[in-house]
Amino acid sequence: MSSLELTLLYLLAAVLGVVGCRFLKLPPMLGYLVVGVVIGPNALAFAQNSEGIRHLAEFGVVFLMFVIGLEFNLPKLKSMQRFVFGLGFWQVALTVVFVTGFSVFLNTMAPTLWGMSWQTALTLAGALSMSSSAIVIKLMSDRLELDSEHGKRVLGVLLFQDLAVVPFLVLIPALDAPPEQLISALALAVVKATVLITLLLTGGQRLMRWWLLLVARRQTEELFVLNVLLVTLGLAWLTELAGLSLALGAFIAGMLISETEFKQRVELDIKPFHDVLLGLFFITIGMLLDWRIVWDRWAFVLFLVTVPVLLKFVLIAALTRMGGASEGLSLRTGLYLAQAGEFGFVLLTLGNKHQLIPADWLNPVLASMVLSMMATPFIIMHANQWVMKWSATDWLQQSLEMTQLAQKSINTEKHIIICGYGRCGQNLAKLLKTQNVPYIALDLDPDRVNRALAQGDQVAYGDAARLPSLMSVGLERASAVVVTYLDSASAFRVLALTQEHAPHVPVVVRTKDDQDLAKFQSAGASEVVPETIEGSLMLATHALALVGVPMKRVIRMVQVQRNQRYELMRDFDDGDEGEEKLAEHRH
Repeated sequence: MSSLELTLLYLLAAVLGVVGCRFLKLPPMLGYLVVGVVIGPNALAFAQNSEGIRHLAEFGVVFLMFVIGLEFNLPKLKSMQRFVFGLGFWQVALTVVFVTGFSVFLNTMAPTLWGMSWQTALTLAGALSMSSSAIVIKLMSDRLELDSEHGKRVLGVLLFQDLAVVPFLVLIPALDAPPEQLISALALAVVKATVLITLLLTGGQRLMRWWLLLVARRQTEELFVLNVLLVTLGLAWLTELAGLSLALGAFIAGMLISETEFKQRVELDIKPFHDVLLGLFFITIGMLLDWRIVWDRWAFVLFLVTVPVLLKFVLIAALTRMGGASEGLSLRTGLYLAQAGEFGFVLLTLGNKHQLIPADWLNPVLASMVLSMMATPFIIMHANQWVMKWSATDWLQQSLEMTQLAQKSINTEKHIIICGYGRCGQNLAKLLKTQNVPYIALDLDPDRVNRALAQGDQVAYGDAARLPSLMSVGLERASAVVVTYLDSASAFRVLALTQEHAPHVPVVVRTKDDQDLAKFQSAGASEVVPETIEGSLMLATHALALVGVPMKRVIRMVQVQRNQRYELMRDFDDGDEGEEKLAEHRH
């Protein structure tokens, strides 16, 4: 197969995999893995796992670590240090200790059956201690759980796991040394990493800012992109030259750039390279999987799926409980983090490259990690039901939250429910106050809720996309519901719940553009307000006024455009009669 044919095959497979996952509402990463299995040498054999493709896939790991370094944020770490360096540290450390110790114990008791060195056990323990940031964060974002109490703990653990990859990238290559040289190899690797990172972080930040500023002043887009690629791959080459890994240098490059004012621009420039090469990396991971070995050793694969998942679930739930969290919160955090992760694949392939993972172990472990990640969407989907069955206190806690919400709205009627209390929701609340219109806002950011309550605003902590929250703030007695955030999935859930339980209550939805206009209208939205259209109308107002068009004519033209665009405004004019009709419509 020629290089062009091989490239076309990979592109076709990637497209089909992503489309299939989007259709099933699964993360694209799972599609890449499945496609790799199907087209790989152990299945249909459309593509051989050539060295050239493997080297290209390594760049996917490089850009993955670069993006992680780019997102490295000291203020964020400081604000979440309790969960990052508390819960996250103990989760990774104890998982590594338990898995390594268990493997060494089995190898001592049954060396012919288990047959695993402590170096291999440590490498596998590091891989199994990781959870999937890509899958979990995407699912929590869709479910509006990133700012919830369990969401904060999950993010803290995932953030520490990202950081924990760095010492493993230093450690694993050194474990390949002969036994008599192992201690000296580990010590040398630690010294190299310490010296290199210290040099780069002490003088590197000033040098990086000076260099990026020099390139940016040329005002050439392609030059800036080429420079980012040069810096990333150059530092990756430097760390590999020092006997460390490519990924470590890319991580340092990301950290250096994250401290400059060019961080946002670099994120946009690097994203296409990162996504494409990372997809290629996961396809090559899938190509490593030999389904025949998995089929022949299905019992062993099942053992490798269940034991690490159960271990991580119990360990994380116990650590969260010891940290003062409720029983339900601890169980939910454990369920969200029990699976394997993409960095586990990175460490697994690095161990395989340095001959630390035996061939008879690679496929079963790989299969178990893939299966646990595939199960993650279904586990998270049913996590709330399971936790409420397992924990009576969780049910009581949710009931208490709903009771507190109900107490705020029990004497309120003909009010407006504001879903989301960000900048848009706060501006809406201010306008409602000027007209003495009652309102109650729901938001999932506890800090924002506390600030709003301190200012006397009618805000409660709750998820507007959940029926108990909407009913507790008096959905049936409300005069309208306004969705102020741009999460379409959540907005559709709010619409569905309102149509089912309070169809007489109108719903106004804010969107970024009018792409889903027909879908929102068919779902029952009384009005859809796209930001792009409102923004263009305001731009036209200022532009026409600046060129001398009379303001009265400008306002009339904009009003005509709005009348044509919005259903609720078509029956109103600029006079008092329109105001009376609007009041009648409201009541």
